[in-house]
Amino acid sequence: MARQSPQRPDADEPELDDTDAAAAADEVEEDRPPADRALWEEVRIDPVEIALPSGTGFTLRAYRQARELTPTDVAERDQDDPFLARRQVVETEDDEEVVILDEEFAALSAEEDDEDEEKDAKARRKDKAGASDDEKAEAETEDDAEDEDDAEDEDEDDEAGDEEVPVFLTHKGRLLLFKTPESLVTFIRSGAPNDLSQLDSWNELSERLEPADIAPLDEDTYELDLVVENLRGGHDAWDHELLIEAGEIARDLAYALRLPAVLDMLSSGSSLDDLDEALRASVNGGVGGFLGRRRLKKIGAQTASLGWRTIVGKISAVVDWRD
Repeated sequence: MARQSPQRPDADEPELDDTDAAAAADEVEEDRPPADRALWEEVRIDPVEIALPSGTGFTLRAYRQARELTPTDVAERDQDDPFLARRQVVETEDDEEVVILDEEFAALSAEEDDEDEEKDAKARRKDKAGASDDEKAEAETEDDAEDEDDAEDEDEDDEAGDEEVPVFLTHKGRLLLFKTPESLVTFIRSGAPNDLSQLDSWNELSERLEPADIAPLDEDTYELDLVVENLRGGHDAWDHELLIEAGEIARDLAYALRLPAVLDMLSSGSSLDDLDEALRASVNGGVGGFLGRRRLKKIGAQTASLGWRTIVGKISAVVDWRD
């Protein structure tokens, strides 16, 4: 069968060049009403869109002070996947090596520390009772110094509690991703358990949210599925904005989902953190931008792509896809 020639436009209809077509598209965008952000600003929660190798989904993210949040419970997740359960090797009094979970090790260490502190306190009180005036004064000075150290530790804990940290729509250590706005809204209205329900604005969101409200801003849209391939393309092909945003969402997810391995890979001084700093410097322009581009040339593309493949894989492994 012979191929049919494409139909030509009628003589009376003017042809649109590329400029006219772009202008027409802009007019359509202008006519389209922007998503109402009032609800999100009131509840201090934002819709987020994340693209992973297995698909693209919508979820929610908020930032609150650490003291206001209960971290997601990862016990069931780690029990289901033994590779995620970090273990600690300790030696018993019989010189036997026993492998136990970190939480058990931490609890055991805490009990031993409490017992040692109590013994030390009793010893100090006993020594103080039979000591001379000078020795008592010296002991009191040491106690005052210890009290000051304890107060400083408490201040540091207070500062950590005041730090603003991310929290996502998660449940039992898994990120809930929804393929459509409708399915996300249905879940929120259902009253199903999740970690965002602890927020004081959650009930208001669940009562007022509509599918049309699930319209993430550009800065809340992340394409983790493109990161590894982009890094493999070499320094000249690197998309700086893509990679910087990937680092931001990966850090947030690693903290909220309690993924210590990912946090370590992106921590200060790591090779991927050096990549992030060089990317940020290079987009600033000026001398800093020039130095940033020089630093980028020294970062191995293969190493960076392998590291990010691991990060994307670990995040993907704790996603709970919802249709």
